[in-house]
Amino acid sequence: MKRIGIIIITIFCFSSVYGQHLDIANPALLNIVDENSQVIKLHDGFQFTEGPVWNEEGQYLLFSDIPANTIFKLEPTGEIVSYRKPSQNSNGLTFDKEGNLIIAEHSGRKISKISPEGNYSTIVDNYMGTKLNSPNDVIVDSQGAIYFTDPPYGRPKDASDTLSFNGVYKYSKGEIHLISDDLYRPNGIALSPDERSLYVANSGQPKQFVKYAISKSGKIGKGKVFFDASGLSGEGNPDGIKVDPEGNIFATGPGGVLVLTENGELLGTIKFPETPANLAFGGHDMKTLFVTARTGLYSIRLK
Repeated sequence: MKRIGIIIITIFCFSSVYGQHLDIANPALLNIVDENSQVIKLHDGFQFTEGPVWNEEGQYLLFSDIPANTIFKLEPTGEIVSYRKPSQNSNGLTFDKEGNLIIAEHSGRKISKISPEGNYSTIVDNYMGTKLNSPNDVIVDSQGAIYFTDPPYGRPKDASDTLSFNGVYKYSKGEIHLISDDLYRPNGIALSPDERSLYVANSGQPKQFVKYAISKSGKIGKGKVFFDASGLSGEGNPDGIKVDPEGNIFATGPGGVLVLTENGELLGTIKFPETPANLAFGGHDMKTLFVTARTGLYSIRLK
């Protein structure tokens, strides 16, 4: 693991603290995030940060810098080191229950993994014999099934062997299944706590979050619009999604990080100095929200 010359004194120390940060649509938002909680910039100077994931066992954060072709690690000490370079322009990251790091690769055009021992391998790189576009975000359910989105953002412009659609997929027991091929730009993806609902962000137009019902047998229904963000002001598109243990949805979108109930009601928006792309819960008690936003890495404490 190659160390680089970027150091933070401690993970919760900061270079900048920002004041007013909540746009409250419903006072219930204050049951989730304290109005006095501060947005903290942990570090900046990156090119485009994405895909944060917290490792509970090691108490560290991993995140991608896509143009830098690097996965970075925020150590428990606060030091930042290069975890994997080149990363095949990785984007979304997650861990499975065996401790494997699952990676959505843009230029690799695949879903790959790194074992706890450091062994790298490809999980899936094609659909029915045709290369994937550029996997964007990825999650794993409690049974080990992998869900991921596949827009064209990182696909080479001169690629000849390409799919004619941008898909949402489930990969399980060695087989890939197409969930949806009708979203313009499927992006962030998350499961509800009971794993009976799948949420997918559609970037671009329309700016929407789509919800898919999952039956007890695992069958996935047709997607329905869960929340339409097209009318919201502010920069940003629907992108990263995470769901808390109560079922509340935290999603990057126009204006910052949107906080939604499981019924699709907007409680409010957490605003950041830069446009957020993705987010992850972490910290020793899992009550810190880490946010990747363009050139910076940010955090805010939750209740």
